Amino acid sequence: MRRKWLPVTGAFVAAALSVGTAQANKVTIKVQSVLPTKADEITMVKDFADNVSALTNGEVSIEVLPDGAVVSGRDVLNAVDKGLVDAGFAWTHYWSGQHPAAMLFGSPVAGAGVGIDNIAFVSWFMYGGGSELYDRLWEEMGVNVKGLMLQPVGPEALGWFKEPINSMEDFRKYRFRTPPGIPGQTYNDIGVASVAMGGGDILPALEKGTIDAAEWCCPKPDLIFGFQKVLKHYYLQGLHQVVVNADMYINGDVWRSLTPHQQRAMEVAADASLIRSMGYRIIENGKALKILTEEHGVQLHDTPADYFPAYMNAARASLEKNAEENAFFKEVWESQKAFAEIAVPFWAGAQSSNAQLGQAFAKSLQK
Repeated sequence: MRRKWLPVTGAFVAAALSVGTAQANKVTIKVQSVLPTKADEITMVKDFADNVSALTNGEVSIEVLPDGAVVSGRDVLNAVDKGLVDAGFAWTHYWSGQHPAAMLFGSPVAGAGVGIDNIAFVSWFMYGGGSELYDRLWEEMGVNVKGLMLQPVGPEALGWFKEPINSMEDFRKYRFRTPPGIPGQTYNDIGVASVAMGGGDILPALEKGTIDAAEWCCPKPDLIFGFQKVLKHYYLQGLHQVVVNADMYINGDVWRSLTPHQQRAMEVAADASLIRSMGYRIIENGKALKILTEEHGVQLHDTPADYFPAYMNAARASLEKNAEENAFFKEVWESQKAFAEIAVPFWAGAQSSNAQLGQAFAKSLQK
């Protein structure tokens, strides 16, 4: 069963979790990320680590290692499985090559084709059966891993371009860095030359002309990566990663070596990280967007209208194909669709007024 929220204060939780663990051995969990230490996502990993330490009275410490410290980023999950590292940090859609359903947890393309945004995704994960399916994912993949979902960082921007794009015809002229797996393949399906590569390779590839355009995340991480040094035309509205989640993967033996109270502390801190990460991302992206536009000459554009039906239709076809070919993928997607039938009509309708109000305010600032 899904763990339930308890109406207690943070201080009480900390005290409760420490009961019976006074004699527990101190544990340091070394986590290798797929990102450099300067990446914005690491800020919130450290925030999670601080909460774990507080909830365990310092018994559990988390040390974050940068990409490549032990293994390459693409090998992180396998390294965790084999015990070469205690834990890893990445986006679960990175492992879509090992199981297609990984995409439905890390980056359900086009909101799983049913309009799920990052807030609705958290609702599905916590109260719509998603957490139980997430635990089963690792069994389906055959890896000795305990996953903790930490950072819902979407929606991501469409990306960065050398020149404005006014239509899909313009878009198709570019070699475009995309995420791996189904989101990137969907771009290929609509005629965009999709090139998957790790985050650290994107800026050098742009500078060398290996690619012409790129997406990474959203204003704050994009600013840190330095896209504005090469490209000046920025499009916020994209569908490839309306939802995207960064997770921690803990070796199963390491997880089972923790006391029940330590495990619970990590789960409580992970639940807290979901909302803390969303709160952090909104304000930090707002600050970064002002810096990009006011200090670096970045121009914001609206995404061409013909992009949306083209990408949505291709994404839906890809989802249906994978559901036909993989039973667990189908089970997860059916769960998301069942949730969407109940939640999306309310949530989309409620958010529509907020979006219109926000757009009106944003336009008033431009006068």
